[in-house]
Amino acid sequence: MTVSEEGERKSSTARDAAAVAKATVSKVRTYLGRLIWLVCVLAALALAIGALMVALKANQDNGLVKGVLDLADTADLGVFSRTNGIKEFSPPDADIKNALFNWGIGALVWLVAGRILVWVVRPRS
Repeated sequence: MTVSEEGERKSSTARDAAAVAKATVSKVRTYLGRLIWLVCVLAALALAIGALMVALKANQDNGLVKGVLDLADTADLGVFSRTNGIKEFSPPDADIKNALFNWGIGALVWLVAGRILVWVVRPRS
């Protein structure tokens, strides 16, 4: 093997390694973007279903209803709380209005923030 052939082989190997590394990083960023989007959608879904359960006056002694409402209380991050959120309504039906308004806004924020994060994380084609 000549010196120039050996140099070409090393150069080709380096290009192949760089291409594999780039593909691996791209794949990891794609999976991370999917995971971020999944978490954001699930948080928004918990808030939306929780608001619906409050609006329909679901039995809060039921384990499933209590679990969804607890999950929604966690997903609201305290900012969009139904008891001390962005906007507090007064009676009548203040709890329903608070849940629909604050958790609805919270669900939208989760979805918008998720799309922005995915846009930042995912590789460009």
